[in-house]
Amino acid sequence: MKVVKTSPVYIEWLNAEMMHEESVKWLSELKFIKDEERFFEDLIKLFTLQLIDSKNFSKSKDTVKLLKALRLKNQELINAIIVHEKELKIMVDGKNQLKEEAAYKEEHRDLLILVKRYFKEYRKLKIQLFKTIKDIMKSEKQKRLLP
Repeated sequence: MKVVKTSPVYIEWLNAEMMHEESVKWLSELKFIKDEERFFEDLIKLFTLQLIDSKNFSKSKDTVKLLKALRLKNQELINAIIVHEKELKIMVDGKNQLKEEAAYKEEHRDLLILVKRYFKEYRKLKIQLFKTIKDIMKSEKQKRLLP
């Protein structure tokens, strides 16, 4: 059996308005995530002593490293989408620039894949971080209940 490698294709016909709306939505979500990341950093600072405890250290270290990496990736995506939005004029200038328009659509498709992949990684980080903090809070509560 021969395996055929396929790449995801954005089948739906994209017009300028739809791409603009999608880009604005991405920016909004990425900016919200940026605020959430600040919250996570505050949460990590609040539970620093428990996170550096020997039983949580390696997991916490990986989580913090991933948070930093995703924070940088978030800013890169925000910058890329802002540039992409500025280049939208290619689609609405009324000129028939087929190669440029096709390249713009291809760039939009690539951004779509990157943004979706980022959101998936970010959700994993949130789950991992909240699970770690939840476990710490449970153990702290048990310590207080025991005399």
